[in-house]
Amino acid sequence: MPGKVGRVPTPAGPVSSARLPGVTGLVGRHQWSASRLGPPEFWDTAVRAAAEIVLASPAPMALHLGDEFFLVYNDAYAALIGDKHPQALGQPAPQVFAEVWPMPGIGDVVEHTYRTGQPFLERETTMPLRPAPGQLDQAEYVRACSPVRDSRGRIVGVLSVIAETNPAIRQLQGISDLAAALSATLTLDDVARVALRYAITSFDADRVAFAVDDAGGWRMARRVRGELVDEADERLPPLWRRGPADWPAPGAVSARTGRANYITDGEPLREVAADRHDQKIRALAAVPLRAVGVRGALTVGYRSAHAWSAQERALLEASAELVGQATERARRFETQHGTAQLLQRSMLPENLPSLPRLRIAARYDPGVDGNAAGGDFYDAFLLPTGDLGVVLGDVAGHDVQAAARMGQVRAALRALALNDPRPDQVLVGLDRLVSSLGAEAGTHELFVTVAFGVIDVTGELLTLASAGHPAPLIRRCSADGEPRAEYVPVPVGAPLGVGYRPATCTVAFPPGDTLLLFSDGVVERRRHGLSHGLARLAESVAAAHSGDPRALCATATASVPGATEDDVAVLAVEYALRPSRSARMEVPAEPTAPSRVRHWLTAQLTEWQVAESVIGAAVLCTSELTTNALLHAGTAARVEIDLSPERLLVSVADSGSRGTVTRARTDTLSSRGRGLGLIEELSDAWGTDPTVRGSTVWFEILTPPQ
Repeated sequence: MPGKVGRVPTPAGPVSSARLPGVTGLVGRHQWSASRLGPPEFWDTAVRAAAEIVLASPAPMALHLGDEFFLVYNDAYAALIGDKHPQALGQPAPQVFAEVWPMPGIGDVVEHTYRTGQPFLERETTMPLRPAPGQLDQAEYVRACSPVRDSRGRIVGVLSVIAETNPAIRQLQGISDLAAALSATLTLDDVARVALRYAITSFDADRVAFAVDDAGGWRMARRVRGELVDEADERLPPLWRRGPADWPAPGAVSARTGRANYITDGEPLREVAADRHDQKIRALAAVPLRAVGVRGALTVGYRSAHAWSAQERALLEASAELVGQATERARRFETQHGTAQLLQRSMLPENLPSLPRLRIAARYDPGVDGNAAGGDFYDAFLLPTGDLGVVLGDVAGHDVQAAARMGQVRAALRALALNDPRPDQVLVGLDRLVSSLGAEAGTHELFVTVAFGVIDVTGELLTLASAGHPAPLIRRCSADGEPRAEYVPVPVGAPLGVGYRPATCTVAFPPGDTLLLFSDGVVERRRHGLSHGLARLAESVAAAHSGDPRALCATATASVPGATEDDVAVLAVEYALRPSRSARMEVPAEPTAPSRVRHWLTAQLTEWQVAESVIGAAVLCTSELTTNALLHAGTAARVEIDLSPERLLVSVADSGSRGTVTRARTDTLSSRGRGLGLIEELSDAWGTDPTVRGSTVWFEILTPPQ
């Protein structure tokens, strides 16, 4: 039968600091003399011993003492009940858990053990220990209840041991989520982002890092607890820190030796600390990736001493193995991708002509998975007559052979045009070449679509010929009307190599108009007809802020929603109303470069008598882009400005491998993404032009009328 908690009368005079001897921690230091249980030195010796065991245990345990089930529990149990601690200490459990105690399987289990002395074990149960307003925490637990007897053998309470099973379930789910996220990665930047995000959350770490070998040395990306990382930052590349081949960083050491290293307490980053975040780390685990084709490591650190359990070590090693496999795939992809894109870009013009009244821009985005060379091409060149020749075409195929044939076609077209610039005659000669190449290869599937035009600046005319290619688009912008977009009524004809018949079309091309040539990858989408894409493209071009060719290229590539597996090529030529002024500055990769760019840009725009409001916005945006280029690419940059009566165009180009910068919401940007938010707020248009040689980020600000 249940008895009473053994107590002797409290001696005269209050006990000021009654504690359980030998027990540390928040619960062990509780002032029990103020509770209804009284000071521990007056408890029954058996009850006191049971309490000391409970408070010293790392597992969540609680004593329910007496008929009212007064609570005595340890720090692990305090973590389970959340904000009910410390008020729950020494209080009746039915009162503390009043909202859940009457529920079946909660209070009745404790009461049954107390009355009968029969132990209870439940391997998997839902216990709402942390109720929140309007809902209960549905965690899964293993729970055991045993009777507690005093020194006379009477039942005076119940010992409850609770172990949450959710951590193991969450860890398994975390591994599954990590594998799914890594399966979608292509580059090392992608792998680093996924690995760092997983490690910082799954291990609740203070610092995590991902290191990988790089051209005889090492590079490492890091995240720390509390670092603001939002949607914009997740789209930006991680900040890589470089190190030599003998770098003593724990990640590099673990990757070189192939052995995991677990430091419980110390200063593991003392020799390589980059800032105070590294200096504060005391416990660190460094686990090699164990990949065949790449060396790397994943590190997890804490600011306090940490004993690495066998479960944590197994989870870390499993995570590192998954990251290693993804890293090996990413390294292989980047190698193949770089080779394919280098071949592709080497066959496209290095620079487009720079003319007083004609502004030219182009953009090329590879289709499929970006890992194969394609056959789309563009070109713009001066003819002996002083006119400008423009061309955009598509050779069937997505392989090295298609890229090689594209190079042959582009070179032959320029040679034919320099000899006789009439568009229809150029395509007739090109048709013979394609037919010859097909006969040589023994195939009838070689065909090329191409649109070739000649712009006569003096006569303000455009003459076009097309061989199976989509009709080009002209953005017309008269001085007294709204901009409109119209397709050139050029006879399309058959592709080259399958019976091209010459035909041309001549239309007016006065100042203020912009010509847009594009490949079918711009307008074709699955489950949508071609007419839908053409209509969307015309609407987007007509609604553009200006006829600037760089802005129109970006507008065109984003005009039709949905992904495309085809290559995307765009070439735009604007016949400016008045000549523009331009300047450029080569920016060295050094810390003072952004300041030098600000001074140069301010002086140049002031000399050109640009409005102060435009100068302020342009200087701020350019400074952010220059900083990003130097920070992420790690190479020198080039700043170019072009001022026309309608707009100011600024571009910042680097020679690194940053990739495309994605638009971001301006209201959710952290320190790293805020520059892009400022550009979106202060400019009228902006975009990126990634190339194998680097990336170009540009923005456009419309200038107020003089």
